Amino acid sequence: MILKIAFRNIFRQKRRTILTALAMIVGFTLSSVFIGWSDGTYSNIITTFTGNRIGHIQVHSKGYLDKPSLYKTIDNVSTVGEAIQSIPEVEAWSPRLFTSGIGSVNEKSTAVQIIGIDVARETKATQFDKKVIEGTTLAETASGQAVIGKGLAKILAATVGSELVIFSQAADGSIANDLYEVVGIMESGNAITDRVACYLHIEDAQQLFVLEGRVHEIVITVSKINKVAMVTENIRTRINDPLLEVSPWQVVAKSFYKAMKADQQGDAIGRVIIMLIVAIGVLNTVLMSVLERTREYGVLKALGTKPRQIFSLVVTEVIIIAIASICVGAILGILINYLLSINGIKLPQEFTYGGMKFGTMYTEVNMRSLIIPAVTVMLSAIIVSLFPAIKAARILPAKAMRTH
Repeated sequence: MILKIAFRNIFRQKRRTILTALAMIVGFTLSSVFIGWSDGTYSNIITTFTGNRIGHIQVHSKGYLDKPSLYKTIDNVSTVGEAIQSIPEVEAWSPRLFTSGIGSVNEKSTAVQIIGIDVARETKATQFDKKVIEGTTLAETASGQAVIGKGLAKILAATVGSELVIFSQAADGSIANDLYEVVGIMESGNAITDRVACYLHIEDAQQLFVLEGRVHEIVITVSKINKVAMVTENIRTRINDPLLEVSPWQVVAKSFYKAMKADQQGDAIGRVIIMLIVAIGVLNTVLMSVLERTREYGVLKALGTKPRQIFSLVVTEVIIIAIASICVGAILGILINYLLSINGIKLPQEFTYGGMKFGTMYTEVNMRSLIIPAVTVMLSAIIVSLFPAIKAARILPAKAMRTH
């Protein structure tokens, strides 16, 4: 009977019902798009950041991440690589060698970061070849070639075909120096990295620094980023070496991850503000509804209706409107998020995050963008309906029936 009366009351006052529903629909849609945009933006940033630079997981010698050193190397690269490749979720892995030195072209010199890479594996893991904007990528076999960052090329006034001299110290204490031909200039999207990066074939780098067969890092990419934690544990189990550390991207890029989480907390505050506005709108509408129907509630109580039944009636009406609003809001939220996930939102000016440049933001259609708004709309609707419902349940029949 309560449900039947609630439906009648909803359709009897269509204007009031529409106003209440609109507040909930707008709140749901805004919250859904807000979450979709936030998740889509961070997914895009994470994908770009990990896919182009650090990978999803990295393997290092124990303590290397905290204090990098030329001597903290992974010695059994082939064995570790085979263990990694045996995990189905792993898409690619690539060994790297890192050190620093002085790079010179003609009369210009500057500090450089020397990165030795396995060209074929690096291309598969991080699409290294697509970052080369001038010239060509490195040959897949050691051939005395170098690819340098765009910023470094500018500092050294280097062009494709220039001869680059590298000076440093080798692992055995000897002077490491050799001549390399610049075959390509690359742009990684990180201006700071591009001012110092000098890529060599990993065998050239190992020979230069007397590190035959040894590397400092193994980068791993997985099929789905939400499987990183699981794959990390699997790699630790397969390798089973206390001298090696297996770290997910959240640990490797700790400062970037913390900044991202801080931004997400700010987004959560924005969602709370949206839902507060919705709750105030619903409270206002429901409270006015109770005041307008004071005489009606008085008659119901005079006929023997119990206070808890009137309380249930008011809450039930709000719940019915909330359910209908959630359904409409879900359709609108999915539609808008889907369109923006394809076309994106072009920003008037590019911004830099984690050293990467972004000019277009994309939303994402996911369950979070539906479940969180649905739960918050329903909870806020029920909570704000309690006060008007209590007020209606406490109405005195004699006084209410004299109200015009």
